[in-house]
Amino acid sequence: MENINAIKVALVDDQLLVRSGFRMLIDSQDDMQVIAEAGNGREAIASPLTSQADVILMDVRMPEMDGIEATQRLLDPSKPAADGPKVIVLTTFDMDEYAFSAIQAGASGFLLKDAPPEELLESIRTVNRGDAVIAPSTTRRLLDHMAPLMKKASAPCNEQLAGLVDSLTRREREVFGLIARGRSNPEIAQELFLSEATVKTHVGHILSKLEARDRVQAVVIAYQTGVVSP
Repeated sequence: MENINAIKVALVDDQLLVRSGFRMLIDSQDDMQVIAEAGNGREAIASPLTSQADVILMDVRMPEMDGIEATQRLLDPSKPAADGPKVIVLTTFDMDEYAFSAIQAGASGFLLKDAPPEELLESIRTVNRGDAVIAPSTTRRLLDHMAPLMKKASAPCNEQLAGLVDSLTRREREVFGLIARGRSNPEIAQELFLSEATVKTHVGHILSKLEARDRVQAVVIAYQTGVVSP
């Protein structure tokens, strides 16, 4: 029976066995279901069901069209993240440049392909909520690897980004720094002695002022502007 409240998931991976494993795991959950599968980026953007998903699990390396180009085409940067699917990029530690390109394309987070099943499921729920960094330790380690690439690629726009960061209030700057270090809302609330509701409000203001699509993009801005460093 279809659950209309379930998180709708699309799987984009050129390995059928990988997709089958993900589908069995995801469909075993009461709060999520797979609504579409594709073997490469071209198939993904051609399927109307893909864009109807809440969360897309996107492999990076695929034939015909890779996950980076597919992410760019599926996500309209002119629209808020809430208006379209969120993309989780399936990656490995030896693919820093691919991961960097994917985050520039609008991906909401990363997941290692060999991540434990419970981490995959929680990551889907987390990115669907849109209020927490997906797999904080994984994202933080990947961003540490990518920091030199981000600084090199973003040098021309650092001044503009620095201006956006300067628009943050003192408290927002504190919260921003903790977001960049991979802290979740509950962790930020505990560290700053705030309620989670207050932290969530601060996060919303920060994303708006930084013109950031989501928390992962905010972390990138933090690295680009030197708010945090590896």
